This record gives sequence, structure tokens and C-alpha cells, in this order.
Amino acid sequence: MELLTIGEFAARSRLSPKALRLYDRLGLLTPARVDAVTGYRWYRPDQVERARLVALLRRLDMPLARIAEVVALPGERAADEVAGFWTEVEERHAVRREVAGHIRDRLSGRRTHMYQVKTIDTPEQAVLTERKHVLSDELPRWIPAALDRLEKAAGECGGVAGIPFVAYYAAVSPDSDGPAEACVPVADIAAAEAYAAASGRTGTGRTTTLRIEPAQRLAYVRITKAQVAHPQILSAFEAVEEWIAAQGLSVSGPCREIYFADWNAASASDEVCDIAFPVGEVGEVGTAGNAATAG
Repeated sequence: MELLTIGEFAARSRLSPKALRLYDRLGLLTPARVDAVTGYRWYRPDQVERARLVALLRRLDMPLARIAEVVALPGERAADEVAGFWTEVEERHAVRREVAGHIRDRLSGRRTHMYQVKTIDTPEQAVLTERKHVLSDELPRWIPAALDRLEKAAGECGGVAGIPFVAYYAAVSPDSDGPAEACVPVADIAAAEAYAAASGRTGTGRTTTLRIEPAQRLAYVRITKAQVAHPQILSAFEAVEEWIAAQGLSVSGPCREIYFADWNAASASDEVCDIAFPVGEVGEVGTAGNAATAG
């Protein structure tokens, strides 16, 4: 088979000689022959199609390591891999678009959503908890999994005795990992103490603890399932914080997301979550948390 020089191959494949040398070093597009003395490269004509595919995938900004995986797959599986990659790209773009809109609204002083802040007094309650340092993009997976584990544990301790919630002891964002604490109120304190004592011996690396949540007043807004998504949820946290400051109150404990509805059964427009802050008079001592993101 007649071989093509690197210049001829570059012209046919629409890749520069510089790119071809890089792809050779990465094992992505290996020449058919390399001169041992000069290092000059030759390619087979039947390598042109693979090279053009690499060029097209690079136009999608697909990482080189992922391109190597795609070109090694048979047609249908390669097509599925490209479709999966593009779905991820569109999801990231959608998130960035929402973040850009949120930033624009903040800078312009415009409010996309108007929130009605309410208060409620909650009694002391015992809660089974699971705490973790977690980044914001991990929350959508961690929250339902942790609450599900805790609700099953509560079932062994007299049952769930209240509405599950997630408390934040520090900021949770793409750059800050909290920690966050999943909490489920439990009925039988003695059984919960025994369950918590045994949890460290399960070998899962997760520890369930029991603590007493104090009686307190919460300032909160109610949001829909669609508004739970980042960054819309940030507006809800900020609305409550601004209301607390306007009322001359202080935050007396970690902020929280209270999930009172069946998430899986809810539609995007259904109310599912309260964004809440424990509040007290200015000067009251508490463990304040910063607004976190979820989705």
C-alpha cells in the first residue's frame, strides 16, 4: 500500500502536522511508518477516516483521552459514547446559563422570584444524622441516598417522627465542601442510641449519630422542585437572610433544606422544600451555617 507523507496526510485529514505529532505521542493516531533516523512519519490512506473522526471530535472540545476511547469502539457503541458526551456538555451548559442569569439578576438588582418569608416554632426532637464534607455537584446524589439510609434506620428505631432535612454547617459550593448533615427525626431515642453506637462497626465508612435538635424558631420560604435546582435555590437562601437582617434578628443555627414532599412523585411546579434558618434575637449564641446549593 502506498504511504502518505505527513504533509499529504495532514491535508487529507484536515489536521495540522503539529496535531498529528501530538496524537502520535498520545497513541491516538500512530503512523504506519516512522524513519528511525530522521523521525519522519508516513501514514496509510485508510487512516484518513480515523484522523477525520478525531478532528471532528476535537471540534466538540472532547478531551483527547475520551477521543481515544471513542475511536477504539465499534460504530454503534462509539455513537452512543458521543451521544452521552454531548448530553453531559448540554447539561453543563444549562447550569452555566442559569448561573449567568443568576449573576446578571444580582448585579442588576432584579428579582426573578419573589418569596414570602414565614416563621414557625419547632419542638425539640431527636434526629439520626449522617454528616459529610461534600461539594455542591455531589449533593443531588448524596442527599437522597443519605436520607434513604437514615429513614430505613429510623424504621428500626420506632419509625420516622418528623420531616427529614439537611443542615449546612459551612458553605457548600463547587469550591467548598461544608460539611452537610442529613437528618431524620426518630421516635425511639434508646433504640436510636443503640443503632448509632453500632453504626461505626459496619465497615461502610459512614457513621450514623444521634443528636437532640433544640426547640427553635425557623424563618423559611417554600420552594418548588424546579427552584431547588442550582442556582435558583441561592435566591431562596438569600431572601431568608435578607428578611432576617431586616427584622433585626440573628441566625442562631445552621441553615437547612426541609424536604416535606415525595420528591419522586412531585412535578417541577410542586412545592417540595422549605429553605429555613433558625433565628433568635441579636446576640443569641448559635452555630450558624452558610447558604448551600442543592439540586
